[in-house]
Amino acid sequence: MRIVGGKWSGRPLVSIGKGDEKSRLRPTSDRVRESLFNVLEHGDYPPFENARILDLFAGTGALGLEALSRGADHVTFVEKGRVGQGIIRGNIKQFQCSNETKLLSSDATKPGTNANAPYDICFLDPPYGKGLGELALINALSQKWITNQSLIVLEEGQHIAFPEGFLVKNVRKYGDTHIHLGFPE
Repeated sequence: MRIVGGKWSGRPLVSIGKGDEKSRLRPTSDRVRESLFNVLEHGDYPPFENARILDLFAGTGALGLEALSRGADHVTFVEKGRVGQGIIRGNIKQFQCSNETKLLSSDATKPGTNANAPYDICFLDPPYGKGLGELALINALSQKWITNQSLIVLEEGQHIAFPEGFLVKNVRKYGDTHIHLGFPE
């Protein structure tokens, strides 16, 4: 896995190795990330330049790091898994971006109340088919992590409906991956 665009284009991410069955890491592939970021950069979506990014169910941190590479100011990674946290820390060290990042060791469905400014773009890559992304969205909105101006990018294994109060603007399918793009209403 590597960064596919921006200032770090082509640089490798920390390897997940053979993986850990308990961690259930399923990083977004380079091909899907490249296609997604092309859609985001060339569509009618908020720019990455100077954006604040929230990466829920961050896993390896690949989505947030890709956004940093393309001009985002800050990424907050939310990951409760010990293996994922270690990989994110390794990536932060490798890309020397500790000043632009924060890693929260918490459940993405229950991040607590946000005391800072809301985020411009929210990536979610939850375990597929469990409704965790939808629950995380509801709580992120109610706990002030995102607003009705925040772009939502939710990855799932199938087409899903956003929860009430959220609007899907576009759905892209890449093999068995469905990327849902939208906003809180």
